[in-house]
Amino acid sequence: MEKQVEVIAVNNELKLEITPIDNGKNQSKPVKVIKSILKVCALLICLYSFIISLDLMSSSFRLIGGKYASEAFKSSVITNPVAGLVIGVIVTVVVQSSSTSTSIVVSMVSSGIMEVKYAIPIIMGANIGTSVTSVLVSLTQVADKENFQRAFSGATVHDSFNLLSVLVLLPIEVLTGYLQYSTKALVGLLVSSSTNSKKEIELLTALTKPLTNSIIQLDKKVLEAIAQNTSNPEDTLIKHFCPINKTENSTLIHDELNRCSFLLEGLNWPEWAVGLLLLIVSLVVLCSCLIALVKILSSIFNGPMAKLIQKIVNADLPGKWKYFTSPIAILLGCLLTIIVQSSSVFTSSLIPLVGLGLVKIERLFPLTLGSNLGTTVTGILASLSASSRTLKYSLQIALCHTLFNITGILIWYPIPFMRKCPLAIARFLGRTSADYRWFGVFYIVLTFVFVPSFIFALSLSGLIIFLCVLIPIIMLIAFVLIINYIQTTKFVLNLPKILRNWNFLPLPLRSLEPYDKIITRFCCSCLKNKSKVTPVEDFVLGEIVVSEPATKF
Repeated sequence: MEKQVEVIAVNNELKLEITPIDNGKNQSKPVKVIKSILKVCALLICLYSFIISLDLMSSSFRLIGGKYASEAFKSSVITNPVAGLVIGVIVTVVVQSSSTSTSIVVSMVSSGIMEVKYAIPIIMGANIGTSVTSVLVSLTQVADKENFQRAFSGATVHDSFNLLSVLVLLPIEVLTGYLQYSTKALVGLLVSSSTNSKKEIELLTALTKPLTNSIIQLDKKVLEAIAQNTSNPEDTLIKHFCPINKTENSTLIHDELNRCSFLLEGLNWPEWAVGLLLLIVSLVVLCSCLIALVKILSSIFNGPMAKLIQKIVNADLPGKWKYFTSPIAILLGCLLTIIVQSSSVFTSSLIPLVGLGLVKIERLFPLTLGSNLGTTVTGILASLSASSRTLKYSLQIALCHTLFNITGILIWYPIPFMRKCPLAIARFLGRTSADYRWFGVFYIVLTFVFVPSFIFALSLSGLIIFLCVLIPIIMLIAFVLIINYIQTTKFVLNLPKILRNWNFLPLPLRSLEPYDKIITRFCCSCLKNKSKVTPVEDFVLGEIVVSEPATKF
């Protein structure tokens, strides 16, 4: 029997670990075929269950915070574009769906509660908030250092692009109204020639909807009524009545009081309790599916197959066509996202492949950009199904989302130097999270909870205090980033001697090591000791396969 030799780190010592490999050479061809078919079936079931769990998670967050999410949009602080941005982030993180938060905004704009110019920063925030799902998915690979580094880098490339795009486009929008006036002109051209369709577009939803509706059904009209200030106190987000047409004594009767039939309909619990139950179940299913996906993919794509997949997925087109590789990848990401109707589902599905090393972060980046575009195309198609009264506003908001992503792509992708910025940030976050395993959770809390909440709370204190506190913080961050960059270039000698490195600062202000010692002492030491060693410099540690006897080593 052949054996695999791996170098692992145990208590800061390098050791060889020899494990037997069942390469299936002694199996008959029918057995191999049956095994392959079963693996593919299991893979499809896991993918289907993964999508269902994301849908249930979205429903759970809507039940827990749906009513309060719409209240956040009604705050007077949304006239502050930065506050509107963080409200969009917080609400999208709460409801786990940029489509839901965007729908609330569209309803409020169409009802006259909010102006379009105040809605645009919220749409930008929704773009940031929707990327939290991929980061959460990457945490399932935390036990393996190399896989986790790749997966976390792949997950945060989406965040990096969205954050950098907002940093550039939000000031431009505030100063010029670029998105507002551009989309207003486009709507003027499109609305007259568009036709209204009352039928919602369903692609992948047609496959997942029957199962999710058998578990829970939400009344979208109630959420829209809450956004428009027309809801009643007794309204519930859980849909209890499903009107049907039935025949009695040869007479067609429309029954408005027909009770809906789904698993959780009979629970006499508060909405938040039902949402919490759904959240727990969806998280268990999500984590189980991701772990199973990684195991199945590892067994399918191993050895020569893994190298073949890597070569095909990560290779450029031959000859002069290589310049079209990235645009085709962006188009592919866009089309696949339109099919699955969720950028979160598409990008999250790629994270296990990135963790296994089958898809490089350089190839993931254009696919992610295409996914950003795809979800806005879905929004445009959905907006065309709106009534004539709300069509103008829903289409303008959808176009704002699309134009924001197109402009961001044109800024950060075509020029190689600019393209390196989000990739460098993502790689830095991946290395940091691999070295300090708790950093992944810290990053999520800091980026999607603490910073948005702090800025929102600060905006409540008034514009003067808001600017007096935020501007010095931004200037300090910019100063540190500029000095950090100069320290890595030949111009470092032009800096004052004290700024050529950060050694003059106390260790807790320039390193995560002190915090790591404290945290790993209580909860993460097991992960730290069992992690595999990352290859050093240009040395690549390959898979070593030997035949019996193993004593030859």
